[in-house]
Amino acid sequence: MLTLPLAMGLGLAVVATSFLSGLFGMAGGMVLMGVLLMMLPVGAAMLLHGITQMTANGWRAWLWRRHIRWGIVGRFLAGGSVAVAVFALLAYVPGRAVSLIVLGLSPFLALAIPGRWSPDVTRRGHAETAGVLCMGIQLVAGISGPLLDAFFVRTGLTRQSIVATKAAVQVAGHLVKVVYFGALASGAAAEAVTLPAVALCVAMAVLGTTLARGVLEAMSDARFRTWSQRLITLAGAVYLGQGVFLLVAPLVAP
Repeated sequence: MLTLPLAMGLGLAVVATSFLSGLFGMAGGMVLMGVLLMMLPVGAAMLLHGITQMTANGWRAWLWRRHIRWGIVGRFLAGGSVAVAVFALLAYVPGRAVSLIVLGLSPFLALAIPGRWSPDVTRRGHAETAGVLCMGIQLVAGISGPLLDAFFVRTGLTRQSIVATKAAVQVAGHLVKVVYFGALASGAAAEAVTLPAVALCVAMAVLGTTLARGVLEAMSDARFRTWSQRLITLAGAVYLGQGVFLLVAPLVAP
């Protein structure tokens, strides 16, 4: 049941994280996923996160639609379909600790890629590879922003093109997540997501995304890249610590 304190907390979290996503094209979804995993069962958290982020990314893609690189989007989705097929066969739902650990590790995995192997989503085969990897990570951790960003950060694209193209890509990714976890949770009452919660998250996602537009216009490309990396690394460290604690705590309990 969506109580008033829960509704207020959820609404503020969605506005703030949608603003972050609207500004940097990432980070907000990662923060929101961690918040929802602390509040809800994994399946319900994945489902509500998917609906919220699909709304935020869809609205962001529309606001910046003239900057979208559709060729990159198409190649990414071709690769992502491979990961979707594998997960559909497995019908896998991760535990909370596993989701948080993968969520926390994702920005560090992106940073660990050697410079000589730098991924560049504009190069042949790289968008397809990003699709396979990011879609798989998304179905385990709920987000793939940090890894996806690694394929964009060393390109020559402008900040507007990066935000717009990533938004278009992630609309499809979150749609897949909603369908996948919606099907798995359809018979479990504990995993159900109420209509008021969905309506609240959708409205707040549009608001937060809209508020970010003017700030992104005023920001330089250099500052955009610097703050993106700082935010995503900090969030990764926090969630990695939480996931490890949840995994280890039962082992050391008396």
